[in-house]
Amino acid sequence: MEEDDVTIREQNFHSQVREYIICFLLFAVLYIVSYCIITRYKRKSDDHEDEDAVVNRISLYLCTFTLAVSGGAVFLLPFSIISNEILLSFPKNYYIQWLNGSLIHGLWNLVSLFSNLCLFVLMPFAYFFLESEGFAGSKKGIKARILETFVMLFLLALLILGIVWVASALIDNDAASMESLYDLWEFYLPYLYSCISLMGGLLLLMCTPVGLSRMFTVMGQLLVKPTILEDLDEQIYCIHLQEEALQRRLNGSSTHTYTRGSFTHQLNKELDNIRNQRNKLERRKKASGWEKNLLYPIVMLILLTGTTISVLMVALNILYLLVDETAMPKGSTDRGIGNTSLSTFGVAQAALEIILMFYLMVSSVVGFYSLRVFEGLTPRKDDTTMTTIIGCCVSILVLSSALPVMSRTLGITRFDLLGDFGRFNWLGNFYIVLSYNLLFAVVTTLCLVRKFTSAVREELLKALGLDKLQLSNSPTDPESGKLSANGHQKTL
Repeated sequence: MEEDDVTIREQNFHSQVREYIICFLLFAVLYIVSYCIITRYKRKSDDHEDEDAVVNRISLYLCTFTLAVSGGAVFLLPFSIISNEILLSFPKNYYIQWLNGSLIHGLWNLVSLFSNLCLFVLMPFAYFFLESEGFAGSKKGIKARILETFVMLFLLALLILGIVWVASALIDNDAASMESLYDLWEFYLPYLYSCISLMGGLLLLMCTPVGLSRMFTVMGQLLVKPTILEDLDEQIYCIHLQEEALQRRLNGSSTHTYTRGSFTHQLNKELDNIRNQRNKLERRKKASGWEKNLLYPIVMLILLTGTTISVLMVALNILYLLVDETAMPKGSTDRGIGNTSLSTFGVAQAALEIILMFYLMVSSVVGFYSLRVFEGLTPRKDDTTMTTIIGCCVSILVLSSALPVMSRTLGITRFDLLGDFGRFNWLGNFYIVLSYNLLFAVVTTLCLVRKFTSAVREELLKALGLDKLQLSNSPTDPESGKLSANGHQKTL
């Protein structure tokens, strides 16, 4: 009996060590990829080692950790679905025994823990540490900045806890809820993260429909559009004339000392835009026939199909919510991964669900940066400040942490939420879940209808040549009678 107990303890020990190693390797890969992404956009600084350089390096490591956690949250639900299907297909295979329910639940718990850590501790610390200078009268240095950062974190924690305390007291004023107000670990933190997840879900609801319609524009900019009723040679010739006219204006303005510097800067900006247009037209002219006439329609058809399937699945989930209470998103504590398939059509449907999840995540990021409110957070290659990077990491963390919840709420997948992701209070509210599905379906449909109607209108105007009748908004030239940015004579 004692030998059996020792054997069981050894197996449990080796299983835990194996799970820790797997989690570490997965996180190491995500960390390396995140570091490469951030360093690609981070503004390059000089190699001089000083106090600000050390602070920037620490903030960079914290942002990299946060972005890695965001990547883990994105891959969490797809990895769980793939693992479930693999265990169903190969239940007795020796080489996949490491892929078990304990590992999956451990990953969900770690992602939830690190998401809270990054959102409430690391990212505020990175921002305050980056902006700190030390208290007035104290000796300047790293220690003074760390002290100021911890004081700011303490005040921020008091502010957040006070807001949550007042909000929870106003919402639930019964005796049991009032007693739970003094429980920090079991009440405050889950309630606070539940509110953050609801905000992330609302942010996804706002960004994803915009991103789904914006994806057509983004792919249209990356690919070469087919030339229908267009004369590219004529357009390139007109662009050349505009470029020459602007170049003459720049040469003329440089000879006059009274010319304003802002006007010259505006001319340079217009010249860069015209050169970009010329490069795009030349690229369209040099593109092969299959790239123009085959690749572009196929990609647009794939995007339209993915968006249509997403809306149809949400509409079907609305019907399920009205007739079947089991369609409500819920958490699961069952560690039996691989017991039953949660997809009606098996592996094919599981693959479709995973593709739709990644598509929705990419669309939400595109939609996030397309909104005017968040345009200032758009990263630029080799020219993004650390403050902007911190804002981007926090935004992506909120979006990615809400992705599993949104996918389950919209009915994209039937895989139950594990760990702390299934303990959110608002998931059990039927009216919130139903309203979320209705808003997503309606807003996405309206965005797509508006997108395609405006695109068709623009293409018709371009094909008929009516777009050239629009007046250009060029800056005022101090020398009257000069050519405007489009190469035509100004009317006074």
